[in-house]
Amino acid sequence: MASMAEIWTGIGSTLASIMFVNALVQQYLPYNIRFYIEKYFHKVIGFANPYIQISFNEYGVDRLKRCEAYTAIEAYLSSKSSKLAKRLKAQIGKDSKNIVLSMDDHEEMTDEFQGMKLWWSTSKTTNKSQQISFYPTSDEKRFLKLKFHRKYRDIITEVYLNHIIEKGKELVVENRQRKLYTNNPNTGYYGYKKSLWSHVVFDHPATFKNIAMDPVKKQEIIDDLVTFSKGKEYYAKVGKAWKRGYLLYGPPGTGKSTMIAAIANFLNYDVYDLELTAVKENSDLRKLLIETSNKCLIVIEDIDCSLDLTGQRKKNKADDDKNGGNGEVKNPVKEKEKEERKESKVTLSGLLNFIDGLWSACGGERLIIFTTNYVEKLDPALIRRGRMDKHIELSYCGFEGFKILAKNYLDIDYHELFEPIKCLIEETQMTPADVAENLMPKTINGDPEICLNNLIEGLEKAKEDARVKAEEEAKEKEMEMKKQEEEKEVQSKQDEAAKDNESKTATDDTEECDSTAKEKTKDESIHSNGKECNGKLENGK
Repeated sequence: MASMAEIWTGIGSTLASIMFVNALVQQYLPYNIRFYIEKYFHKVIGFANPYIQISFNEYGVDRLKRCEAYTAIEAYLSSKSSKLAKRLKAQIGKDSKNIVLSMDDHEEMTDEFQGMKLWWSTSKTTNKSQQISFYPTSDEKRFLKLKFHRKYRDIITEVYLNHIIEKGKELVVENRQRKLYTNNPNTGYYGYKKSLWSHVVFDHPATFKNIAMDPVKKQEIIDDLVTFSKGKEYYAKVGKAWKRGYLLYGPPGTGKSTMIAAIANFLNYDVYDLELTAVKENSDLRKLLIETSNKCLIVIEDIDCSLDLTGQRKKNKADDDKNGGNGEVKNPVKEKEKEERKESKVTLSGLLNFIDGLWSACGGERLIIFTTNYVEKLDPALIRRGRMDKHIELSYCGFEGFKILAKNYLDIDYHELFEPIKCLIEETQMTPADVAENLMPKTINGDPEICLNNLIEGLEKAKEDARVKAEEEAKEKEMEMKKQEEEKEVQSKQDEAAKDNESKTATDDTEECDSTAKEKTKDESIHSNGKECNGKLENGK
């Protein structure tokens, strides 16, 4: 016992001496000398210590923005710290939708990679001096430390760090709160409040599981999306920007907007809903593109109604023909007033460059989606392959789509009324939106049979309406054909009358010419006889 007491007494006196000497050095030794002492002290320790340490600061040169490496590593460690670390801190990140558990300050945890053991720890330093600063790093500086054996240096620096940063970025994307953006009008941002996009939380429940469409076609779209999301190396190899264009077209109510939400949920992308009428010029369109993030959907709904883009070429050609083919404007004053009244100056050329020009390569992993009810109205250059790579027609509801809706709305897989519904739905054109409305229970304890009967009534009514409409169209067509025949008959009579008039006119002209010729011959005969008589008289004399 006495020996142990002596040992602890010796240790205490030694520590006190070290602290005393350190205090003297810190207070009386000049900074330059202290710097060299610490430098060579760490070198000496380094020769004896086989471990290497790497620090990752929370903030870099730009002290207003967190380092991406720090954020990615923190996300990677958070996925393991809940099982390995003893002291944790819980918080909800700025863009996170769930509670995130991470290591508390001055906590350490181990990690393994390819049989190697590594140690991660969190630390922070506090600036005791009272300073006034706008930077968030003035008071505290947090950093992560990685410690490993020096024989693993090459593997850690070349493989492990890249691995955890890539995994961390994926986790950040998965855990973030996805957003729905819309572009602000040009007059809505200025100065330090400049904001090109405003956003709300995107929380749409649509998925490919509950979307009503043919399963084969649905699986084809899913396979295409998976191939695109995993095609970074492939797109780089073929020399194309990592983006893809989708054109969704079909009658109203066929689920184009629902399809967009399902794609966003499937890929875990943000959605940028671009309103072209709020964009003033082509240059503003490029600015909006630059401000979009990676892993996003850029959506322009009802592209045929957003701006008068599809008819620009035809109008320009018509104007040229109207002005003698030289493209000159007859009334420049009216054209100038018309141009001033026009709110947006976005052109078809500007939109094409936005989709497939040099600026479209800024960033990566983007889907550009157009929707339209009338695909035939769009300019062919706008929807050609390479811009809109995949054309998806969303048509009327089929029997397979109906079964998905019945499962979603009524939670049934089969009913005896499915057979008559199948016959009706194959003979009738009804959109998924109308089918869903008929299937939706109108009371809290809605009976599935009542909802199915409502759908049958709706289908029968739609079938009858279609029959009546077809008869009316047939009558209109018949009347139109009859009218055309009458017009042809009238035109034929007019042509015959015109021919008769021409024939009569030609006959009259011929008779007139004959009469004139006869009179001329008679005059010539009289004149000749007169000359003959005069000659005889002269001879008689």
